[in-house]
Amino acid sequence: WLPIHVSLAFLGNGFFAMTFLLGIMYLIQEHYLKSRKVGGLYFLLPSLDILDELSYKCLTYGFPLLTIAMITGAIWAEYVWGSYWSWEPRQTWSLITWFLYAALLHGRLTVGWRGRKAAIYSIVSFLILVGSFAMIKIFSWGAHAVFK
Repeated sequence: WLPIHVSLAFLGNGFFAMTFLLGIMYLIQEHYLKSRKVGGLYFLLPSLDILDELSYKCLTYGFPLLTIAMITGAIWAEYVWGSYWSWEPRQTWSLITWFLYAALLHGRLTVGWRGRKAAIYSIVSFLILVGSFAMIKIFSWGAHAVFK
């Protein structure tokens, strides 16, 4: 289960990295449009609609991958340590990340979060994900401490 767990987590986080980058590109392109200045990256970046749609697609790929990664990680943990969940930092922050992206997906599907709001939420969520990795590297304990 470990190779599947790690691979899916890596892929899921990769898609979240794409939502982060697309969110930044969205805000840059929006700035160019609002300031009515054309130049710089304006001609290199896709339209706001395309950036938003690509970000949504990356979210719809990343979220199930993270979900399955967490499930396979729990199965592997139970097999190796006799417990599905131990609330160690990596598990806890993965769950927090899961809830952040679940909220973004829910907001997009039910409330209609689009554009700037979705871009900012994607950026903040990914910064929290990256920050959690940094904190865990410094303060880690438990099964994921091997990555110290």
